Amino acid sequence: MARAPALQETESLPEADRLDGAPHPRMTTKLFGHKATEEILAQGLAQGRMHHGWLLTGAAGIGKATLAYRFARAALSRPDERDCAAKSLSVSSDTSGSRQVRALSHPGLLVIRRPYLVKDKRFAATIPVDEVRRLRQFLAMSAEPDAWRVVIVDSADELHNSAANALLKSLEEPPPRTIFLLVTNEPGRLLPTIRSRCRALTMEALAAADLRAAATLALETEEKPLPSAAEWAVLERVSGGSARRALSLAVGGGTALNEGLMKHLASLPKPDWVALHALSDKLAPAAASQQYELFFELLSGALARLIRAAATGQGDPGDVGLAGRLIGEAKLASFAEAWETLNREKAEADALNLDRKTLILDTFAKLERASLGG
Repeated sequence: MARAPALQETESLPEADRLDGAPHPRMTTKLFGHKATEEILAQGLAQGRMHHGWLLTGAAGIGKATLAYRFARAALSRPDERDCAAKSLSVSSDTSGSRQVRALSHPGLLVIRRPYLVKDKRFAATIPVDEVRRLRQFLAMSAEPDAWRVVIVDSADELHNSAANALLKSLEEPPPRTIFLLVTNEPGRLLPTIRSRCRALTMEALAAADLRAAATLALETEEKPLPSAAEWAVLERVSGGSARRALSLAVGGGTALNEGLMKHLASLPKPDWVALHALSDKLAPAAASQQYELFFELLSGALARLIRAAATGQGDPGDVGLAGRLIGEAKLASFAEAWETLNREKAEADALNLDRKTLILDTFAKLERASLGG
């Protein structure tokens, strides 16, 4: 089968789907908040009748990849090692399948994701077609008659057009007992023909209790200090039910980043351009990629909350107050347009590797115009 990365390779090279300071989803032993979704996959596996393609959809950081690797551990372990009868994908961490999935060395597992470009010292902006072409060898090799093969694409949103078309060919004619799990935050960005060949499982944002449980487990696994009660309140409000975002805030200096962001939004319509230039200089280097990504996640989330508060008058009191002063009814359309433009231009900047500082400053220039009613 296609060569899986050796353990030392996964340890030595950065991984695009890993958050610094938190365990990788394939290392996570528990799944919180998605019992019904897990039961669907567990029952299909127990019955031996699985649809070949699955879209795991929902917001970033809510457990989609954790579920995908949880399924892979169960499918690639022996039937007597699974707990499918209990409608669960639980498998002991000591099984050979579990160990090999953690090491990305199981011959029945192929993970497709953005590669790390060693020469450029950065991740590829998209999943290139060469990554998907590894499917040919993986699917061409023979396997045991009753063995499953699992392909995880994380995330499918990041497939280059040519890579998406190459994946489609495999989805159209899948070999027996091969399961494709496509992790996606934005299924609308996928080819309609890919969506039509997959069964979608929509996963909801985590409730407060599940969010805290998932984040606590990750922090304890990495031996990181737990947030205080006051910090938990901020994490739950800002994370939008995403454990990944909560962890970014907790371990990546995100709380301070969010506090600074809210000050910049509160300064509108007279932004502090000196401070914004300093911030963009800090976030622009490749070494600051996770802080840069978190900044735009927080900005997009904050604008969405403010727009919703302006439209409904409901939400956190601080958001409602700022939305009333900054947006009101008269500027609602301008801010909604600015929010849509932000998300579109961020995606374009990532795909084309455009200057990050320019994007940050242009974004606040647009917010300045929107706050002035322009």
